[in-house]
Amino acid sequence: MSNFDENFEAVRLAMLAKQHPDIVKVAGEVIFCAEENEERLSSTSWTLEDYIFDRVTESGFKLHLLELLDDFIEYRSQCNKLPRRKGIIRFGDGNLSIEWLPDGFTHLSEHLGAE
Repeated sequence: MSNFDENFEAVRLAMLAKQHPDIVKVAGEVIFCAEENEERLSSTSWTLEDYIFDRVTESGFKLHLLELLDDFIEYRSQCNKLPRRKGIIRFGDGNLSIEWLPDGFTHLSEHLGAE
């Protein structure tokens, strides 16, 4: 087991933001998760402004972000770092950030305070 690099995710997200400045200046978020029995990305849910949705796919941003998320989950698993199954990627104002959600929660409403 290797030591977890606390900067690994932030550095790679910053690199992706630099590759796709027009995409990350628009507000959006991606909720993602990995199944309990796998250390791989299994699903995502995107919230974006409609006009940018096609550009996210055409530009390669979507594919690059999905590959990064898969890498993050696998890396956290290799380093035995928790949480590692669910999270939210937020972007806007030219930045990308990640928030890992506690393993075991069942609904985003529990975390986000929605009714």
